Amino acid sequence: MGHDHRHHDIDNLGDRRLGIAIAINMLLTLAQVVGGMVSGSLSLIADALHNFSDAASLLIAWVARRIGRQPADRFKTFGYKRAEVIAALINLVTLVIVGLYLVYEAMWRFVEPQVIEGWTVVIVAGIALVIDVATAVLTYTMSRHSMNIRAAFLHNVSDALASVGVIVAGSLILLYGWYWTDTVLTLLIAGYVLYQASTMLPKTIHILMQGTPENIVIDAVINAMECVDGVSNVHHVHIWQLDEHKNALEAHVVIDDFGDTEAIKTALKAELERRFGISHSTLEFEIARCDKVCG
Repeated sequence: MGHDHRHHDIDNLGDRRLGIAIAINMLLTLAQVVGGMVSGSLSLIADALHNFSDAASLLIAWVARRIGRQPADRFKTFGYKRAEVIAALINLVTLVIVGLYLVYEAMWRFVEPQVIEGWTVVIVAGIALVIDVATAVLTYTMSRHSMNIRAAFLHNVSDALASVGVIVAGSLILLYGWYWTDTVLTLLIAGYVLYQASTMLPKTIHILMQGTPENIVIDAVINAMECVDGVSNVHHVHIWQLDEHKNALEAHVVIDDFGDTEAIKTALKAELERRFGISHSTLEFEIARCDKVCG
């Protein structure tokens, strides 16, 4: 009971941190949009769109965390933890759309350059930098255990770097009148957004497609299982991730004597969890070897 209560307190603390991060990022987004419109800076609006996607991803992650804590029921017998993986997919697809839109807008700025108010860019980007760092601090601890929060944390770090870049561009405009730096910076921000999405999307889709965990080799699992005393063959093996942290397996196991079934099952489950982190396994035992190819 004490452990469950402590875990509940940690979850509540994480929810509060996310709530604060969402609120300050929404306020920052509004300030950046207004600042970008007043100054004419596309890079400032680009940073605002990226920051809005971060705030939205934090909101989606907050909702997904709450859904994911729901216990398993007759409709979702594995539970609701994959809600966080689905949330990550939504966030990443949104990032791709935002990144492509920024590239499109930047291309038009090469065709139709606009005058930019440098001081407004520098001041608003400076405020954005402070808030981005504060949000990263709020989410850092949580990012070590969650794909969604880790993505949000990395986004905030990239936002902080983008804000530094916007400050540099604003300074160059003030000092030298290099308005083209704003457009170039927009393309750099868009490129970084698309890079982040391209690196995380395959992992998210892999989980949703019930792919084998990246750190597990099926042949190694079969060999380990067949080394357990009383096991003569293992086939029809499927390994997948229930969510970001839990691996599952199902397999047919050929044994020498049905009288040893319970002892062999206990040994197999212990070996699977110890060596491969597979906490959920479904094993079907057979006494006769299956010589045909099993799917």
